[in-house]
Amino acid sequence: MGALFYRFLSESLEERINSNERNAGNEDFHYRDLDDALVSGEVREELIDENGFCILPSQLFCNVAESAKTNCQDLNLKLKQIFKAITDSTLGRPSEKAFRGLFDDFDVSSNKLGSTLEKKCETLRKLLLGIEGFQLSDVPGSSRDTFGDAYEFLITMYASGAGRSGGEFFTPPEVGKLLAKISLQDPERKDGYKKAVGKVYDPTCGSGGLLLKFAKILGKGNVDHFYGQDVNLTVYNLSRMNMILHGIPFEKFDIVCEDTLLKPAFLPSAPDSVGDRVECIVSNPPYSIKWKGDADPTLINDPRFRKAGKLAPQKKADWAFAEHALYCLQEDGCAAIVCFPGIFYRSGAEGQIRKWMAKSNYVDAVIALPDNLFFGTAISTCILVLRKNKKDSKVLFVDASDEFKHEGNKNKLTDENIGHILALLQKRETKSEKSYLASMKEIEAQNWSFAVNLYVQKGNSKEKVDIRALNQEISQTVKREEKTRGELDELIKGLGF
Repeated sequence: MGALFYRFLSESLEERINSNERNAGNEDFHYRDLDDALVSGEVREELIDENGFCILPSQLFCNVAESAKTNCQDLNLKLKQIFKAITDSTLGRPSEKAFRGLFDDFDVSSNKLGSTLEKKCETLRKLLLGIEGFQLSDVPGSSRDTFGDAYEFLITMYASGAGRSGGEFFTPPEVGKLLAKISLQDPERKDGYKKAVGKVYDPTCGSGGLLLKFAKILGKGNVDHFYGQDVNLTVYNLSRMNMILHGIPFEKFDIVCEDTLLKPAFLPSAPDSVGDRVECIVSNPPYSIKWKGDADPTLINDPRFRKAGKLAPQKKADWAFAEHALYCLQEDGCAAIVCFPGIFYRSGAEGQIRKWMAKSNYVDAVIALPDNLFFGTAISTCILVLRKNKKDSKVLFVDASDEFKHEGNKNKLTDENIGHILALLQKRETKSEKSYLASMKEIEAQNWSFAVNLYVQKGNSKEKVDIRALNQEISQTVKREEKTRGELDELIKGLGF
């Protein structure tokens, strides 16, 4: 990932510099051919002002890869110096927060590259030449979008081979599309969807794919700011690279590496604050992970958790993530959160949080998804939809467990499947075997359970059987077999056996 990102930074910088020079009449200009000494002082400062970072001509990916073809000695040291130089060039600039520690996971001295310096450098040489072989810049259209697509493809491949951990940082693109579109639904608009939004936020952002869905659906210029947080250092770096690769300006995104529940980075400035809350929240939190919970009694005083009167269990933090999202949500906003189904029917503290959330009229819908959609797990999941300004006091339950197409060894949501789910949410009505609009009394009667199958009843697809007719048919079959057996015995006797 780091090598692809390095190539992207090099080519995007060179492309902009070359374009500016050629527009100024210098038709034969190539930044890669310049001497490093010419890029210093005011020239270097101007480059950083325009691009957010600087890479000297000799440090460009193309020049380093070309040099490595004939001499890769000390390549690891050279790359380490280049990555440090890129990061240092952003110090004191708006881009600094986006680049700080960005290459830390690209450990060019790791023993995973080889047991000796020679082997390490040879591995790095093969890596650079492999990345150089990707035909990205020659693809028609935006090279930035091509790099972004290539990066997403690599993340997908990495997630598919990472076992259970793959699902912890990567949400399948089609699920991300569904989450974003749910959060963008606006019943006040004629077409039912917002065309532009202010702040979008993913409290467990992983590689950043869910946030980028808003840019893809609405266009980058129609999202004011992207916010994300994740406790994992590696995926924190992946998400920042992902933002930059997809052309999100440095000043328009903030990604933080920290524990969202215990050290939240983007809480409203005060419990009653309105202006700094978030319009759209999408999230796929880790399922039923441990957290401090009631082992830290002071957490019940946290404005995110105190109104429910109970903290999410220490071994199951799911509802803590949902409460966090709800607290950050602005009054006319929407949160769409992927959840483990067990949180919708388990009793104890989780049951009390559900009761509070339902009675407070924050639960807009619960959607049961098909199983085997995610990497690392084959379980079925659900989407919890939260709103603060609901127009009714009911909850829509949707059974979308049959909305999928099987591809390879996974199930996948198609655009048609996504359209069916969104249409059910927009209509917000009971539809046989698909959805049920439940009143608070009905939910209370189910002991505040949000289990979709309690409300949406699937018909019996098995063919009805007439037992008497079946028994008579079996009797006739037995008689025919007995007759055939008798005729066969007579035939055998006649043959002298």
